[in-house]
Amino acid sequence: MIIEELTMPEFVAGLEKTRTVLIPFGATEEHGPHLPLSTDTLHATEVGRKLAARRPIFIAPPIPYGVCRSTSCHPGTISIRTETLKALAFDIVSSLYGQGLRTFVLLTGHAGGTHLSALIDVGEELLVRFADCRIAVLTEYMLAAKEGRGLIETEGDSHAGEIETSRILHSHPQLVKGTAAREFPDFPAGILVRNKRRCWPGGVWGDPGKASAEKGARLEGLVVAALERLVDQLETMEDY
Repeated sequence: MIIEELTMPEFVAGLEKTRTVLIPFGATEEHGPHLPLSTDTLHATEVGRKLAARRPIFIAPPIPYGVCRSTSCHPGTISIRTETLKALAFDIVSSLYGQGLRTFVLLTGHAGGTHLSALIDVGEELLVRFADCRIAVLTEYMLAAKEGRGLIETEGDSHAGEIETSRILHSHPQLVKGTAAREFPDFPAGILVRNKRRCWPGGVWGDPGKASAEKGARLEGLVVAALERLVDQLETMEDY
C-alpha cells in the first residue's frame, strides 16, 4: 500500500491488514558521471514497492535528502545536517504512530556512516518514546552486499560501482548515461579533508564496468526477499 496513492478510506482499510510501515530514506547525491543523483532514493523506493506487491505493508513517501559528507563537494549533492535528518525521522514516525502504525522499518538507500548513525540514534529515541512500537534501521546496501556476495565481482564495491549501476540498469535504464571508470577513494586515515573531490575525483567506489541489468534484477530480487524475512522477524519477535 503506497501511502501517497491511498485515499482516506483506503488507509483506514489498510490498518485492518497491517500496522507495519516501511519508510524509504534516500539522498540527492552524486553517483559518478553515469548514474542519477536520485540513485539512493530510487533503490529504497523500488524495493519498498516490490515488497508491497508481495505482502500487506504500508510504504511511506520517500525522503530524498540525506547526510552526505564524503560527496559534499561533488556537483549535484544536496546534504542536510544530522539534526535535520533526525528531526524528519522522528516527526514522520511519530505522525505515523499517531495514525495507528506500530512497526517501523527505516530503510535507507544512502549508506553513509554518519547518515546511518543518525537514523539509529533517532530509532533508539523512538523506542523509548513509544513503548509498544518495533523499529528496524538498515541500509539497502547491507542487504545487497550480503545477499549478492556470490554475484558481485568487485571486492569492496560500494558507491556508483558494480552493485548500484546494475540496480539502476535494471530498474531505471533510461537514467543511466553510459558507464564510468573503476575508482576507489583515497581519503587519508583519521584526517578530516576539506577538499573531498581531491581524494575522490570521479565519485565512484567500485567498478561500474562489471555491471549488467541481469545482475541488477537478481540483486533486487535477493534484496526484496531478505527485506521480507526481516519484516517477518520484526512483526513476530517477542519484546526485548
